Amino acid sequence: MKLVFPTLLAGVALADTYFKDDFSDGDAWESRWIQSKHKDDYGAFDLHAGKIVADADNKGLRTSQDAKFYARSAKFDGFSNAGKDIAIQFSVKHDQKIDCGGGYVKVFPADFEPEDLHGESSYNLMFGPDICGYSTKKVHVIFNYEGKNHLIKKEIKCKDDQFTHVYTLALRQDNTYEVFIDGESEKKGSLEEDWDMLAPKEIKDPEAKKPEDWVNDKEIDDPEDSKPEGWDDEPEYVADPDAEKPEDWDEEMDGEWEAPMINNPEFKGEWAAKKIPNPDYKGPWVHPMIANPEYKEDANLYSYDSWGAIGLDLWQVKSGTIFDNFLINDDIDAAIAEAKAVVEASRSGEEAAKKEIDDAEEAAAKAAEAEAGEDDDEDDEDLDEEDIDDDFEDDEFDGHDEL
Repeated sequence: MKLVFPTLLAGVALADTYFKDDFSDGDAWESRWIQSKHKDDYGAFDLHAGKIVADADNKGLRTSQDAKFYARSAKFDGFSNAGKDIAIQFSVKHDQKIDCGGGYVKVFPADFEPEDLHGESSYNLMFGPDICGYSTKKVHVIFNYEGKNHLIKKEIKCKDDQFTHVYTLALRQDNTYEVFIDGESEKKGSLEEDWDMLAPKEIKDPEAKKPEDWVNDKEIDDPEDSKPEGWDDEPEYVADPDAEKPEDWDEEMDGEWEAPMINNPEFKGEWAAKKIPNPDYKGPWVHPMIANPEYKEDANLYSYDSWGAIGLDLWQVKSGTIFDNFLINDDIDAAIAEAKAVVEASRSGEEAAKKEIDDAEEAAAKAAEAEAGEDDDEDDEDLDEEDIDDDFEDDEFDGHDEL
């Protein structure tokens, strides 16, 4: 399958869309998104809008079972992005208020087999949010380069609320990247600098070492300074002059009484000469660098010869995440415009829907609290009546005793 939506300006085709899916054709998605058969207990996706919605008819792929691995993917006609900028984009809505789970995609080469998708399947890149507890709330950007996966060295925070957010990864021909969330730039830089795909350009000179006579000490003891006379005359501890022997102290039983020891306020501690600048100090030694013979420039870090599938290969503790608005094209500006349009169309409606849900839950909680309070009052009334009856019976019994 290849969905192509060329953008035209003055009769010239400016962009190709290699994959696009917003699930507007209903159940037809099941023929496009192939379930992995690598194992038989994967979680099931369904088509759902969620509960916090701006438009109930705007549905996406939803994780529907708690504590499950998910593995489903869609193929498209293979292409190479050599000589092209490229954007990978999709939306994520953690409708369930996610506690721990992935929200990322993996993009695969054209020879990828959807029915064999699993956690170790080789991919071109992995991109998107990952949340687990309070410590992990980040956007993954992982590239496969020469058979090894390389993680980004920068931290990119993801969104952790319950609204729709659009994640965009832009790769440019000049070997730069940019990550957008909701059409706004979050992080950008150099592929070479922000990943360890290439060996470093320079390394420490293995032949160089710090000279033995290198002076590291910035300060030294003042040779003119000397310890004052009587410095060590006072002990560190002395008997407490205010202590008194207890009146019940028995020297035959308790031994000779001695006052407890306290810190001596006259004690001066260990003497140390004052410091002065070291005239021989040379500053910190810096290991000289040399060109790395293992370094090899790659002007095509951004490029893969083959792209051909996109997949959701992830784990979720609490299900309910909705994936939608998938887009892979070679027009970054067009992708960003679409991302902003998705957010604009959904945000106000979702905020209103969440407020309505929150208000209803708050009202229900107050009603339950009030009902619990009424039950407690009734129990107290019943208890008071029982106490009165018991007291009355006790009074009658006491009266008979007196008779």
